[in-house]
Amino acid sequence: MPQIPEKIHELTVGQLAARSGAAVSALHFYESKGLISSRRTAGNQRRYSRDTLRRVAFVRAAQRVGIPLATIREVLAELPEERTPTREDWARLSETWRAELDERIKQLNRLRDHLTDCIGCGCLSLDTCVLSNPDDAFGERQSGSRLLVEHHGQKPKSRPRRDTPPAHRGS
Repeated sequence: MPQIPEKIHELTVGQLAARSGAAVSALHFYESKGLISSRRTAGNQRRYSRDTLRRVAFVRAAQRVGIPLATIREVLAELPEERTPTREDWARLSETWRAELDERIKQLNRLRDHLTDCIGCGCLSLDTCVLSNPDDAFGERQSGSRLLVEHHGQKPKSRPRRDTPPAHRGS
């Protein structure tokens, strides 16, 4: 990995790509989304401050755990410009994502735990299937794979299930 002398305070896009491991196109994309910024030289070339290396690392780490870019941008906006994000910054900012990640882990565990049952069934159309119908809010009132929106206090209507022959469908 190329070393950048301490006296160099700005990086070209190629230097930033080489040091961060991100493709040049990814860096341009991050910049277009407001995650990083550059200044332009007289020749219209991008120059990034050294702190951009840490910001790119922050973005890539957050992406690896599934945080959307819009959320990452909001969090990075809380940091002052021209300052390298610190370990304390990362701890404080990433704490806001902990509950979201915990919920995703819970959903993935539930998916894993019920996947064998679903594959064993093979139909993917169970009325109470935790994969195709998680958190079934209307399951106690009505069955069926399709549910129309309630209008002015009327009960929702359901369409016949497509996985049963017409002779066995209810009215």
